[in-house]
Amino acid sequence: MHIKLYTLICVCVSAHSIAAFSTRVETKAASAHRNEYKPQTIIELPNFELLFDRVQQASPLSKLVMEGKSGGFAAIDDESHHPELRWKKVEANARNTVHRIDKLDSFQNVKTPLLRFRSTIQGPCIGERFSHFIMDLEERKKWDDQIAFQEEMYPIDDVASVDHLLGDTERFGNCVRVGVGYVKTKQGIISPREQLILGGHQEFQDGSTILWGTEMEEFHNHLLPPGQRHTRAKSHLFAATLAPTSNNSFDIEYLLQMDVGGGLPNFMTTPAIIEAVKKLFSHAESYFEGEDIEQFLKAKEEEEQNLLISEINLMNNMQTEFTVSIDEAPVDAHHLALKNSESLLFTP
Repeated sequence: MHIKLYTLICVCVSAHSIAAFSTRVETKAASAHRNEYKPQTIIELPNFELLFDRVQQASPLSKLVMEGKSGGFAAIDDESHHPELRWKKVEANARNTVHRIDKLDSFQNVKTPLLRFRSTIQGPCIGERFSHFIMDLEERKKWDDQIAFQEEMYPIDDVASVDHLLGDTERFGNCVRVGVGYVKTKQGIISPREQLILGGHQEFQDGSTILWGTEMEEFHNHLLPPGQRHTRAKSHLFAATLAPTSNNSFDIEYLLQMDVGGGLPNFMTTPAIIEAVKKLFSHAESYFEGEDIEQFLKAKEEEEQNLLISEINLMNNMQTEFTVSIDEAPVDAHHLALKNSESLLFTP
């Protein structure tokens, strides 16, 4: 699976658009539940500088991480961080898993509340594991009783090219995962909802992680899976910043600006969203402790060792294939050696 970058910059950024999509990419993406490939699918990536600027405005912890500083919540000053933003305290209790919840009634000209959750988790700061229990359907069912289906429909494997688009990887971190996902909820008090979200996973040298996501625009609806359409919920902005505070603890600042759709008033939907995120953090609290995390770390170490061995073997094989005797080699032996070596020069 690969990604082909375009030099074309789409003029589709508006002052009110949270997504601010600006760069087109072509990707060959697999759809797991239909077991088929969609060649030459056009995926538009956001203006990363604009996206991360908005994340930093609302999340002091993300700003700290992007500036290369450490210390977690203890090192941030809410009073001096964008004082023009009028945050309202929803809850504050140091004994709770989610020890603080704040709300902006609107953000970036979108009149949907932006919620900010803060929590401190005991356990190693592993962004991949936090991402897993949000993105893996079976794991998500353990804390989200409304989830019906979700899938990473359009993964983009060439994250190195995404890093090239990011430019300043010291500031924005290295992209380790990015793609478009689909989410559908069950029938409950309200009818089923669906979402089409572009999300990514950035990792930083100090072990911090920023997970980000934004809803795809209406003109991306051709990317939705076939079948019955449901009321569209929209996550205008999502970000989760994980910052280690020790070898066995980390702070999380979680942003969510979600319009549930269907014209439901915010005073009805906001409490439900808050309770859902609280369940997420209650699950996270146990998910980063105990035997499971030890098994995860062990499996991760074995995976990294196997990957290193595979890379060493690949390099050895390439060296062997490139060793051609001058006496025996045909005229185009160098060309043939390249072709047989799975070199990027011959990637289809």
